[in-house]
Amino acid sequence: MSGFAAWDGCRVGAAYGIVLDLSVGERAPFRVINEFLIGYARVSTNEQDLTAQRNALEALGVRSNLIYTDHGLTGTNRARPGLREALAACREGDTLVVAKLDRLARSLRDAKDIVDELTLKGVKLSIGGSVHDPTDPVGRLLFNVLAMVAEFESDLIRARTREGMQVAKAKGHLRGKQPKLSPAQQRHLMEVHEAGTHSTAELAELFSVARSTVYRTVQRQLASKAD
Repeated sequence: MSGFAAWDGCRVGAAYGIVLDLSVGERAPFRVINEFLIGYARVSTNEQDLTAQRNALEALGVRSNLIYTDHGLTGTNRARPGLREALAACREGDTLVVAKLDRLARSLRDAKDIVDELTLKGVKLSIGGSVHDPTDPVGRLLFNVLAMVAEFESDLIRARTREGMQVAKAKGHLRGKQPKLSPAQQRHLMEVHEAGTHSTAELAELFSVARSTVYRTVQRQLASKAD
């Protein structure tokens, strides 16, 4: 029969991933089993692109409309809308697919918590095409090693960021948020404000700043005069 392969009393819809139970007997239960591949992809910054991960997931058999994503969220942040939707979409027999484990989690604890949640739901986890079996001792060991490497890489990135900020600060390249108006401009704004010839909105337009900046500048100038 076209599109189906007979095996042990069942016919498998190979093209659609559907199993139809055609066991002998008119009163035998009829079952239709759909097992879906649910994809998840993530990038840490808004500048990064998800195309490579999407392509990798589609190459592993995940449909484009079943790929859930998070953009600009780190793996250490468990509160990710895309991850929450991906986990909610998984049903018993499905497989959650990620290109790499660090796309799913950046800490050993989070990775294990997610796997435990999937296991309770009867959902498998595929990492780059390799299905993780939580009941296999070797599989658990390899998974823990991968999760520890992902956590180590995350810690390394944070350490390098802190080190870079310290070097930049020492060189005077990191000065924090700079005021929108120079001291001379702030004094000039205060003079115009005290003259009463311009409204706050007009002052904001005159100095090309937001009205909130005008309010803050006036408050700071009044506070400095009071001192």
